[in-house]
Amino acid sequence: MSDITLKNITKRFGKSVAVDNLNLTIKDGEFITLLGPSGCGKTTTLRMIAGLETPTEGEIWLDDKCVFSAEKGINVAPHKRNVGFLFQNYALWPHMTVYQNISFGLENLKWPKERISKKIAELMKMLKIEEYAKRYPSELSGGQQQRVAIARTLATEPKVLFMDEPLSNLDAKLRMDMRAELKRLHVETGSTFVYVTHDQLEAMTLSTNICLMKDGVLQQYAPPLTVYHSPANMFTADFVGNPSINMIEGTASNVNLDEIKIKADGLNLLFTPVSNAVSLRDNHKVVLGIRPEYIQIEAQKGLRANIYSTLPSGMETVVKVQSEQMLLTGVVFGGKDFNVGSETHINFIGEGCVLFDAESREFLAYGRLETDGI
Repeated sequence: MSDITLKNITKRFGKSVAVDNLNLTIKDGEFITLLGPSGCGKTTTLRMIAGLETPTEGEIWLDDKCVFSAEKGINVAPHKRNVGFLFQNYALWPHMTVYQNISFGLENLKWPKERISKKIAELMKMLKIEEYAKRYPSELSGGQQQRVAIARTLATEPKVLFMDEPLSNLDAKLRMDMRAELKRLHVETGSTFVYVTHDQLEAMTLSTNICLMKDGVLQQYAPPLTVYHSPANMFTADFVGNPSINMIEGTASNVNLDEIKIKADGLNLLFTPVSNAVSLRDNHKVVLGIRPEYIQIEAQKGLRANIYSTLPSGMETVVKVQSEQMLLTGVVFGGKDFNVGSETHINFIGEGCVLFDAESREFLAYGRLETDGI
């Protein structure tokens, strides 16, 4: 399988634009997540690649073959694109056993019975559902049904597997287990996975690359940790990460080529870019993005603050602190709790604080943030 390439893909529904001039290349064997809030165009994009939706403009290429071109009048049928589609509701035949559900597509393809039996045995072992072969879908749990649906989709050996929020019907623990299974399955099959979700944790933990969309427009296409640490804009920074990133508005001026002085909420801060040099006009309006893990609580020195609220969960405690006019969210790892209203000191640590232009909302740089010596 070669790359999947989308060239200037646009999809309109009347006057509404669902996907706006999307250009995207998915490399062979990758696990790509289409991520974004409801109505951002991620499912429409998935359905256009699969052939279930017709783009208004642009071209789609699969396996070095043009499967759709608005200009050339090409539109290859879904069943000829050699892709598998895993739906949110699993879509299993209720009157068929697990074995029959998996074999159904292979029988339609006229596979020999011996080959069908061998393939099903292989898939059932891979997905750990051998003992359910004679059961009906109504006799299975949600996670077991999900595994059957995956086996049925993989049975026809598609070069690309499309998944549209396949874990949304499962409880939290089962979702975690299935994420691990999907990631293992991706490695074992070597297939290209294209996955739709609005859950940024799923995107972060599963993907080789995240395609983050908003209002039909691509915001960033990069590996998960790049999206997390170097967000292309404020929307990306705010959408990815739990707890959410802290956003502080301020005015900035260059002290020299390596340092930027920022006034924010009555405080003087010093930002040192690490990723790249930044040149700003005087009193340039900026926004600082500070991830919770870069806020040190109970620091030896730094800004005075009060504990506003705490949310201990065992492995970590999410702590909100108030310093001057700023209300910030931090994370303390380990089973520690704090008294609401008590005094503490906070500091900014690491080199992962992000600076954005307040007007364009675009990324400027990431670097260190300090409070002393100004």
